[in-house]
Amino acid sequence: MTLLTAPSVSPSVPEVSADERAARLIEAGSAWGARIGADPTTAQLTYRVSGEGEGSVASSIRAGKHTFLVDEPGALAGDDVAASPVEYALGALISCQIVVYRLYAQGLGIQVDDIRIDAEADLDARRLFGIDETVRAGFSDVRLTITITGSESEERYQQLRDVVDAHCPVLDLFANPTPVSAVVRSA
Repeated sequence: MTLLTAPSVSPSVPEVSADERAARLIEAGSAWGARIGADPTTAQLTYRVSGEGEGSVASSIRAGKHTFLVDEPGALAGDDVAASPVEYALGALISCQIVVYRLYAQGLGIQVDDIRIDAEADLDARRLFGIDETVRAGFSDVRLTITITGSESEERYQQLRDVVDAHCPVLDLFANPTPVSAVVRSA
């Protein structure tokens, strides 16, 4: 049996009223707008995340002050103590979409009382296991279902979706090739 670092207790997200959320979104948007207006180079952000292998195929990931586990189900040699890398990828897409929906709804004056996004994605494991090199290793299709509650028309929510899709960083990662470089070194 493989023992992994015990996952930390998930932090609870504080309750925030619609007015508090609106104020925070306006404040953040104004601050970023002023900062970038004064110095466009401040728009360039670099994210640093690191990870180390644990257990059978799990990884302990550190992102700033946050640490989380990533694993695989037993069928993929994992201990199933955490979501898989592809599930985290879908979670990243969903969470980024929610942020950008809230940000642009506020900016466009579109009422969004609540938002829920469900994702489904198809992955052909033949490439992963070296069985068929002609199929894609990653997702072949990702489907999002966005459920918004509020008093706006379907047309207004579709307008919001178009704006969100044009500005969501993680959707851009999914939809467009991103150069990746890697260096392997021995310790």
